[in-house]
Amino acid sequence: MALNKAELACVYSALILVDDDVAVTDEKISTILKAASVDIEPYWPGLFAKALEGIDVKSLITSIGSGVGSGGGGAPAAGGAAAGGGAPAAAEKKEEKRILISKPCCYPVGA
Repeated sequence: MALNKAELACVYSALILVDDDVAVTDEKISTILKAASVDIEPYWPGLFAKALEGIDVKSLITSIGSGVGSGGGGAPAAGGAAAGGGAPAAAEKKEEKRILISKPCCYPVGA
């Protein structure tokens, strides 16, 4: 999904406002865009301001690393530690795959 110029301009201006600890409003987004000489449709700043209303953007940005990627890996490890043997079971599964791959083929060669 590619963002167009208006969307990118609003995103960047909203990030500037959040970084400066200023409330994200349509007027402030419009002011930044005018200062940067960016011409967009007048509905974009209001759309972004309304979308970000009540959202803590800083915590959203800083918690990206703790989302799906690392959260999915952490849950099985915690469960395995509580059960007292999750890690060896994972190692056994890897060994099984190696054994299955290393078995000779049952089809006659050169027939």
